[in-house]
Amino acid sequence: MAKKKRSVVRDWLENAALRTLIGGLLVLPYRWRVPLCGWVMSAVISPIAGYRKRIRDNLALVMPELPADEVERLVRQVPNNVGRSIIEDYSTDEFMERAGRSPVVGEGLAAVDQAHIDKRPVIFVAAHFGNYEASRAAMTARGYTVGVLYRPMNNRYFNKHYVSAMEMLGKPAFPRGRQGLGDMLRFLRKGGKIGMLIDLHIGDGESLTFFDHPAMTALSAAELALKYNALLIPTYSVRQPNGLDFEIVMEAPIPHTDAREMTQALNDSLEALVRQHLEQWFWIHRRWKNRRWLKS
Repeated sequence: MAKKKRSVVRDWLENAALRTLIGGLLVLPYRWRVPLCGWVMSAVISPIAGYRKRIRDNLALVMPELPADEVERLVRQVPNNVGRSIIEDYSTDEFMERAGRSPVVGEGLAAVDQAHIDKRPVIFVAAHFGNYEASRAAMTARGYTVGVLYRPMNNRYFNKHYVSAMEMLGKPAFPRGRQGLGDMLRFLRKGGKIGMLIDLHIGDGESLTFFDHPAMTALSAAELALKYNALLIPTYSVRQPNGLDFEIVMEAPIPHTDAREMTQALNDSLEALVRQHLEQWFWIHRRWKNRRWLKS
């Protein structure tokens, strides 16, 4: 089936609305703008964009035992976290200063420090959880340069300032595609550190399990770790109860076995953390797209 052509007018209007919202929020003090953007996303944008239905559908599929009041709590809190993350990423200096103070816990930090001494590459595997950029800010504050592989946004107008905001949070940033991948590989071969996300549906990935359901998952992070003898470290930014600060959880490196087994270990690691903080994972994504399984 041919890919549906995006409307230039619609993209322009969506971008104009978002730029107006973001610009207005940036005028406010940081401690006000972050929760306010969370509220706007939860109360205004989420119902219009269909996020509430998607959250309910995802939860009904993989956690049907959740009580109705818990589902409704997540319907409100998940978009709130997403909104907070968006405005944080545009609040460059304030976010970098605050997230840079985040404590880093877990066995992975010592392994990263040793890898840096040994000039061994490191791949931080994160997810759309909390605000994954907080972990990059924390490592930048510790003197490390962490590149990031990203997928350009479909909206061409929004993508321009989205990429600019991402690069202000730290360079290098590598877009998915031939050139971006080549630049990232050269950076990694020199002992560089990169961040990758594990939790989006990838049509040509492997069918692994996530919350006991098949989920198409990219093996690329594990394949790169094997090819370049890089550490593969699950890394998460856990938003704290005040809604503004983070704790960075850096788990022990995933042992090198084969790409499929290593990637399943990454899925299992993320699932365990999401179950502890259900409201912090982006349940708005279409993570499980196999319709045959969704109907079963």
